[in-house]
Amino acid sequence: MAGLGVGLIGTGYMGKCHALAWNSVASVFGDIDRPRLVALAEVDAELAARKARDLGFAHATSNWRDLLADPDVDVISVTTPNAFHAEMAIAALEAGKHVWCEKPMAPLLGDAERMQAAASRSGKVAAMGYNYIQNPMIRQIKGLIEQGAIGAVNHVRVEMDEDFMADPQALFYWKSEAASGYGALDDFAVHPLSLLFTLFGHVEAVIADMVKPYAERPLPDGGSRPVENHDLASVLFRLEGGISGVLMANRSAWGRKGRISLQIFGSQGSILFDQERMNEFELYQNSGDKTQQGFRKILAAPDHHPYDRFIPAPGHGLGFNDLKIIECHELISAINGKPAHLISFGDGLQIERSVHAMARSFAERRWVTVET
Repeated sequence: MAGLGVGLIGTGYMGKCHALAWNSVASVFGDIDRPRLVALAEVDAELAARKARDLGFAHATSNWRDLLADPDVDVISVTTPNAFHAEMAIAALEAGKHVWCEKPMAPLLGDAERMQAAASRSGKVAAMGYNYIQNPMIRQIKGLIEQGAIGAVNHVRVEMDEDFMADPQALFYWKSEAASGYGALDDFAVHPLSLLFTLFGHVEAVIADMVKPYAERPLPDGGSRPVENHDLASVLFRLEGGISGVLMANRSAWGRKGRISLQIFGSQGSILFDQERMNEFELYQNSGDKTQQGFRKILAAPDHHPYDRFIPAPGHGLGFNDLKIIECHELISAINGKPAHLISFGDGLQIERSVHAMARSFAERRWVTVET
């Protein structure tokens, strides 16, 4: 049986990540038909042709709508800048294609709602690109929480920090435009929100603050342009079940490269995780001899499925792109009618509602209940 026919829109950072996943998923998991890399779209024909050659796609086009009309394309990866997600995802679903769309859904809540409505009408699989939830360590942490290993969870702290916008002399580009969204909240903090959703359920109420560390950024011609969104966000929140929490996101944190720090506190212990050390977490349990209690480091190993699909030995470690391969396999499982561990458009919409509630809270300087 022929594998799924794949179309890819966009070949930048995440486009390449999707392409690597589509190229590798059958080899890693061995339980699916190899996807057929049918066509990709880029902004001009020359770039598209070069990327198709590099990434292994049979055809290239400078018009992304060509993928919608291609009967050989079954599923489309949308990896373009945030502002284009809604138009492309909705058009793909209306053309009868499954969709794998990078986060966030869209800068405007109304567009995210239209994306979810299109997914519901289509009957197709529509999944968001939240690959951090695919980490075997996160799956293990979820299992421990559900087993009561640290008792009843009462507080969660999560921080996401990177320094790709830390330099005040870095040129203005699309991530500082209002058209791309609120900034750190929806371009960035949606990742820790996906972890919170996976582990605990939806955010129920928030109060937020946002900051612009640099009011303007330089332009290539020597001028400058006002920064239109916020690179820092701080949020107090309440989760389902009354769990309290703190979320902090900073795109301008010198020295931080890919940090998502997760601290989970329960009535009988604690769990600590940091994405920069993604192949381990620490577990404290308030049991046994008090003189020997302390945090235990747990390293990723073949017992933490699906680590075993990549490496037969413990402690060797997975990487960011491996998480995307796992996510790709989950997507294919969903398309094949099997249970899958994904952020659907419906769940993604709830994450977007959390983000917009945070922005509203900042504007109105008060606690805001997250719409469900």
